[in-house]
Amino acid sequence: MNMYRENYHIYRAGGDMIWQNTESILAFEPLQGLWTDEQYLRLTDHGNQLIEFTDGTIEVLAMPTDKHQAMLEVLFLVLRTLIEQMGGKVRFAPLRLQIREGKYREPDLLLLCQAQDPRRQNRYWLGADLVVEIISPDNPERDTVVKRNDYAEAAIPEYWIVDPTSETITVLTLVGSSYQEYGLFARGTTVTSALLEGLALSVDAVFDAN
Repeated sequence: MNMYRENYHIYRAGGDMIWQNTESILAFEPLQGLWTDEQYLRLTDHGNQLIEFTDGTIEVLAMPTDKHQAMLEVLFLVLRTLIEQMGGKVRFAPLRLQIREGKYREPDLLLLCQAQDPRRQNRYWLGADLVVEIISPDNPERDTVVKRNDYAEAAIPEYWIVDPTSETITVLTLVGSSYQEYGLFARGTTVTSALLEGLALSVDAVFDAN
């Protein structure tokens, strides 16, 4: 059900409100599990909150911390320098990534090796060659298990998991329909990539970011 009001809300399946935005005039109020792709897209078109979508259900993500953004900045700058030399593009959240119809994610970083790749759409990307997630302390399993499966489902060739707790960066490569570990990089080492030839990223630089 679409409604134009002074605000909009997100509800649990039982009807309890879990989030609202009073700044937008566009309002959607279906119960959890009943959202459509277009309702989700229109909601996130008009908001500034990170929100993901799976088969009719909305998930509002925690806002990033200053430390999270500092690490993200280092990753972005290193990857942008390399990928733009290759003719590609790298972006950071918020930018929606469609896993498939009915499922959208908001990776911390996502890139395409070719800037003119048709998957690079203005409203949301239809795929990526590499995605990066910095583990969220509120729900580590989202990044290590759920999104690992999601990005494999989307056939994304490489997935990086940045873990601020263990201070490691795991690089996963897609083999068939699932990821295998290409490398686990700790402090004092340099991240390399199966996808990005010539990449040399200092793990210390990421976790020392401030």
